[in-house]
Amino acid sequence: MSKDAEKSTWKDFIWNSRTREFCGRTGSSWGLILLFYLVFYIFLAGMFCLTMYVMLQTLDDHKPTWQDRLGTPGMMIRPRGEAMEIIYNTHNTESWDMYAKTLDNFLSPYNNSLQAEKNEECTPDQYFVQADSGDVKNNPKRSCQFNRTFLEECSGLDDHTYGYQAGKPCIIIKLNRVIGMLPGKDGQAPFVTCGAKKEDSDKIGEVAYYPENGTFNLMYYPYYGKKAQVNYSQPLVAIKFLNMTLNEDINIECRIISNNIPPGSERDKFAGKVSFKLRINTKN
Repeated sequence: MSKDAEKSTWKDFIWNSRTREFCGRTGSSWGLILLFYLVFYIFLAGMFCLTMYVMLQTLDDHKPTWQDRLGTPGMMIRPRGEAMEIIYNTHNTESWDMYAKTLDNFLSPYNNSLQAEKNEECTPDQYFVQADSGDVKNNPKRSCQFNRTFLEECSGLDDHTYGYQAGKPCIIIKLNRVIGMLPGKDGQAPFVTCGAKKEDSDKIGEVAYYPENGTFNLMYYPYYGKKAQVNYSQPLVAIKFLNMTLNEDINIECRIISNNIPPGSERDKFAGKVSFKLRINTKN
């Protein structure tokens, strides 16, 4: 076949002026194909929208319809430092001032005046249950006050350095929020305990806890979710290291102790516990 004949064949395939066909199909044939796919994709889009609409009707704006119950909630500290290491020198203000500022920012929503404005005083040592009445949602739900003054020497109100300048630093511990969790039973509230790891057990010294005994009072539970409980103030526990060994690394682990929360898994280093390194240098 000559090149001219081959070229003519391709031209006829693209557009055949005799049969008025484009790519081997007439205009009516192309119209029917386009109409078919238009109807087909409109049908698929309609099915998708209907499926999404039905699924959204099963969701609650204020809490998850389906929730995997966490056996053990995570724990976290403030300040965290880099790689969970808090290292500073008492003679170098710049080395610890960032930790104090972090705590100032973190605790500002807990100022007593803000708590009194947004939340209410609750009966301690018992759950603050706010059940819905059938299909009538009891929203927004109220929240209990957690005042900054509860943290006493670690509140930053009397000592704006949070003990860092004096070599007696404060660390704030929080338990991650879990909707509907009841962390204690028989009126026993969960509490935090901290200690040095085995190799540093003789270096940690005395530890003070605020509130007393390092408890998360039951009145802050259950938590109902961010949308249902807009002004919820997460309870905190502060720990203050009073006479730890200076100029040495100390590996510390804090755990939540509860009769209704199982011990954390060793595979998850933040489940029910948190570990960090603390070093206080005093040499220039």
